[in-house]
Formats: sequence, C-alpha cells, structure tokens
Amino acid sequence: MPPDEGMDKRERTKHRVPVEQKLPQRGFSHWFSRVASKIAEFTGRPWAFMTAMLVIVVWAITGPIFGFSDTWQLVINTGTTVVTFLMVFLIQNTQNRDARAIHLKLDELLRAVPGARKEFMEAEEEDLDEIEREKAIVDEDDPAPPEERAHGHAIRARQRGNGKT
Repeated sequence: MPPDEGMDKRERTKHRVPVEQKLPQRGFSHWFSRVASKIAEFTGRPWAFMTAMLVIVVWAITGPIFGFSDTWQLVINTGTTVVTFLMVFLIQNTQNRDARAIHLKLDELLRAVPGARKEFMEAEEEDLDEIEREKAIVDEDDPAPPEERAHGHAIRARQRGNGKT
C-alpha cells in the first residue's frame, strides 16, 4: 500500500520533510542544542572536575593573602552561582533531548513488536501515579523478567518492594 493511501491531504502535508531526510540544522534552537551538548560533554569529564577542585583549592589558599575579605568570599560565591545557574539550563536541555530521543526509539520498537501494548507508548506524558498503576498492570501480567525465564527460574508470587529482600 502506498504511504499516502488512506490519508487525507492534511495528514500528508503535515510533515514536509520525508522521514529518511533530516530537517535543516539552523536557527537558535539548533545552535543552543549543539552548544549545550558540547558543554555538558566537556564538563562531565574527570579533568573538568579536577579543574574545578583546583580553582577551589587556589581560592582557599589565597584566603590569607586577601585577609579572608568579603570580596574574596564574594568571588567564589558569585562564580559558583553563575556557573550553577547556567549549567542547570544546559544540562536540562541535554536531558530533555536525550529523553525525547529515547522515547522516540522505544516508541518505534513498540510499533515494530506485534504483541507490544501500544497504550504504553505515551507513558511519559502521564503523571507518576498513572505510571505506577501501569507498571503494576505490566508486573501483574508478567511478574518474571525475561532473563529469569531464560535461566529456568520459576515465576514467583508477586512481592511488594524492590525484590531485594
């Protein structure tokens, strides 16, 4: 069946770029995403942590030189506040993109697996109580994870808690 068959014109024109093609990478959103990814990658490395520790050590050592003045304290307070404020937005952007990409991939897998429950495809849109309810439904229907069945373990009675006790 051709991809356009069974769709009205509105549905066909909704996505102007074919699936196999990528949208043009331009604009502030693209730029910000790329910068946020690079900074998150850069600051997540061990040597970035060591550099931050070195800055704190140097600041602490210079305390007696500056007489532990208010300005000396203000330098570290202002620096850490500004860096923290900016990093929150960068990290959140990176996590949002990663989460959406993972959900897209999982949704595609759910669509491809014949017995998968399609009603869980939008679980990320639910509140926590609904997600917990849906998890309980899945656990009740199949309490033994596939790796337990593969190793010949019997399906145990449903237990409360995290199963580590």
